[in-house]
Amino acid sequence: MVLKVTTSKGKKRVKNNPVLYDSLKKQKGIWLTTETWGLIEQQAVLNNLSRSEYIEQLIRKYHGR
Repeated sequence: MVLKVTTSKGKKRVKNNPVLYDSLKKQKGIWLTTETWGLIEQQAVLNNLSRSEYIEQLIRKYHGR
């Protein structure tokens, strides 16, 4: 499965330069059930996002940011 992720702001991505947010993303680890991970994958694909970006947007929306 290949996901196409766009900035949606029309900005070119440059290494070590944040595009969508004020700071760079860093790798983190979380523990999830297989069922929850599957839901994240499904929703990310439906929204044309990476899993990481889907989770980022979900949490920011929940917290009103």
